[in-house]
Amino acid sequence: MFETVLFPIDLSVEALEPSGKALELACRDGSRLVLLSVLPPMSGEKHDHEAVAGVLSQARKCCELSGVICQEVERSGKPASVICDVADELNVDVIVMGTRGVNLESDSGSTAAQVLQLAPCPVLVVP
Repeated sequence: MFETVLFPIDLSVEALEPSGKALELACRDGSRLVLLSVLPPMSGEKHDHEAVAGVLSQARKCCELSGVICQEVERSGKPASVICDVADELNVDVIVMGTRGVNLESDSGSTAAQVLQLAPCPVLVVP
């Protein structure tokens, strides 16, 4: 159903939680999985680089075992813009991303809400 699945990771622990859904979707459909590391410019937030490296390693192993092609892309910039630009560039079929909660009417400042508004393809938001 989906040839290419984009899974953005912004190096926060919360972003890692929907990784299982992205892997499940890619494995089920024999999709190419694009792991996008998004580094916001000049961010003061603390990130768990070791946890992200672990998830990327698990994703690669799952892809290898399932025969799913896995591509890693690293970009920096405003997360929503980067995610949508990469989705457009790579012609992805679906974006899978997590959120701490989104109210689309009043929470347009969240990355997930912005991606939902700007994405060139369907977005699966995993709470």
